[in-house]
Amino acid sequence: MTFTRAILRRPGSDFAAGLTTADLGAPDYDRMLVQHAAYADALRSLGLAVEVLDPLPGFPDAYFLEDVAVVVPELAVVTRPGAPSRRGEEDAIGVVLSRYREVVLLQHPATLDGGDVLVVGRTVLVGLSARTNAEGAAQLGRLLEPHGYSLRAVPVSGGLHLKSSVNWLDGETVLVSERFATAPELSSYHRVVVDEEPACNTLSVNGTLLVPAGFPGARRKLERTGLPVVEIDVSEARKMDGGLTCMSLRL
Repeated sequence: MTFTRAILRRPGSDFAAGLTTADLGAPDYDRMLVQHAAYADALRSLGLAVEVLDPLPGFPDAYFLEDVAVVVPELAVVTRPGAPSRRGEEDAIGVVLSRYREVVLLQHPATLDGGDVLVVGRTVLVGLSARTNAEGAAQLGRLLEPHGYSLRAVPVSGGLHLKSSVNWLDGETVLVSERFATAPELSSYHRVVVDEEPACNTLSVNGTLLVPAGFPGARRKLERTGLPVVEIDVSEARKMDGGLTCMSLRL
């Protein structure tokens, strides 16, 4: 789909108190704000109207906005985050999304993070991870099926989310880490395999690939696709287990 809008949330001054398993050093708030602003500018340069929401007090991970909703052209599904400390973030996004889409909600006992959901055409790949359970995937499938989508579950045995390791590039081509290179659930796609796993968190927007800076091997492979490649520094988000896909909702 062609995106016309992106919704972001500015990181709060407490962002370093968020959940993380990374061991990449202490995050820097001022640098995070600079990088977040550059990310917003990159989306604007690709033709998107960018709406930046204020920080959400008490929720240091709330700038990872993608986790609280799954948006397709027909509707927006507000999720139920898998980490208990993030429950409540989703309450704030429904009102915003209702300006652009019909909004529906997942219900207990579902857990689902948007970082585990990858839409490729009319197929929705859902990672079953520590944050997304089978009930979350099933509820999402029931909500999307009437709109012509089919759901395919993908076990995630390592990494935080499916999109930490797998992302759509163009057409029937996906970018994957080596751990997903032979995943049977992805066998119908052409796979670009890279060994620099953080580079897999690449965001395709209107025919341009936004890629995390610092992974030259992956960049060379992505340039061979013929798609324009733009590097974005997301070092501070990576310290908090985040990246390019999770910092916005694209509509």
